[in-house]
Amino acid sequence: MANGDLDLELSSAFDGIYDTQNGIAVFKMLIDGNWRSSERGELLDVHTPIDGSIVAKAQMATVSDVVSATKAAKENRGINELPGRERIEIFERTVALMEKHRDEFVRVLQIEAGKTKSDAKGEFDAAVQRLRLSRQEAERFWGEVIPGEWNYSTKEKMAVIIREPVGVVAAIIPFNYPLFIAAAKIVPALLAGNSVVIKPSSSNPISAILLTRVLENAGVPKGSMNLITGRGEESGDALVKSENVDMINFTGSTPVGKRISQMAVMKRLHLELGGKAYALVLEDADLDLAAAKCVHGSLKFAGQRCDAVSAILATEPIAETLSVKIVTEVDKWKLGDPRDPSVTIGPVISLRAAASINDLVKDAVTNGAQLLRGGKFQSTYFEPTVLDYVPPHAKIAREEVFGPVISIIRCKDEQEALNFARQSNFGLESCVFTRDFSRMWRVARALECGEVTINDYPSHGVGYFPFGGIKQSGLGREGIGYSIEEMTNLKTIVFNLAPGKREI
Repeated sequence: MANGDLDLELSSAFDGIYDTQNGIAVFKMLIDGNWRSSERGELLDVHTPIDGSIVAKAQMATVSDVVSATKAAKENRGINELPGRERIEIFERTVALMEKHRDEFVRVLQIEAGKTKSDAKGEFDAAVQRLRLSRQEAERFWGEVIPGEWNYSTKEKMAVIIREPVGVVAAIIPFNYPLFIAAAKIVPALLAGNSVVIKPSSSNPISAILLTRVLENAGVPKGSMNLITGRGEESGDALVKSENVDMINFTGSTPVGKRISQMAVMKRLHLELGGKAYALVLEDADLDLAAAKCVHGSLKFAGQRCDAVSAILATEPIAETLSVKIVTEVDKWKLGDPRDPSVTIGPVISLRAAASINDLVKDAVTNGAQLLRGGKFQSTYFEPTVLDYVPPHAKIAREEVFGPVISIIRCKDEQEALNFARQSNFGLESCVFTRDFSRMWRVARALECGEVTINDYPSHGVGYFPFGGIKQSGLGREGIGYSIEEMTNLKTIVFNLAPGKREI
């Protein structure tokens, strides 16, 4: 796999999941326990955002491939036959294997996603920690007993409530956290006894493929875990529509999520979609803290996060001071090749993404926003950008950016900031900076979103706290314990404790 500094450098542990053609790794799919090529033999180029070169190829799954994968998942429920303790042991072995191949995972994350080494290590560590917490996740799998004696009609009865796997879970992974989100979907699904069909992003599928091999080697039963690769138009649609699939667990954009909800007739849906995380900075806030946190929350992984701080709502008394402090913080960030240890912000995922970000910045400036920093891009490298005096009618004030842009929207007071935030079509995350506890509580209660963070930027971490959105930001909640609840069905078993007694 010779490709200079962009060689994936995979060890023999991953032999068999790829072939090599002209020095490029061509990755296979896992279907019914076999690593194989697609039926049609068509391949997908995997480009690195670092310089746009092809670093690998993946299979372009056909509808027939999807049928084979979902059928295998439906017919092979071996994971559900294992005692819970054995499922946890699989994840414990997975952790050991991942740690053994830590450097390979980190390198692949840098190459295929354009992450800095710090961000790549952070994602790897979060994925491993999620696996380690599988025991705690399992604690939410218990049922309950409900005595019937508190109601006349059920006085001689009792009910046992148990949780059962939904069946086959389709786990559809986005490009921004290709390893962690894969783990966060696969682990609770398998732990609950579901079989899984994994579909990574077509932009960077390698991390999820490597994770699948590690899980396979750790003992996931044949057929209980399948992986397909390809574009959404063919393989993604076929997966969502498949009668063999019982649940769709998708993270991605709101338009795609809406399309999935229309196609997935009578299926359980878990959708984590777009966001517009507003940071409300009020006049009594610690402005040094607010500036540092908002900048980090905006620029981390080039802003390509659904929970990124997408706009700052600053009250007038402190807006000017905050703006100066934000520019000072932004100047500390260095844009460049993410393999350079001194670089803190790397490329966005594609040329198309960079062009989309640029359109939003240009629209804001055209409508009166002041460009304080950045605003330019070369290839996939978009400068850290600061916009002040962003007008409410600018597109960037309402739309998800998914790029390294900080928009400052000046508001008269707390109420005006709240009113602006509450008008958003999104409802995933928000944050508020204030020293007043009563105000923290009041604003947090008033904001319409799934999570509010006080005096810090939103961050899901390993999912220790539940997260998810309302409005157009999705359905359901992910997190330790909460994910497993989403992937199980409740069954009520009622016992008649006085079978000889005749009802009147």
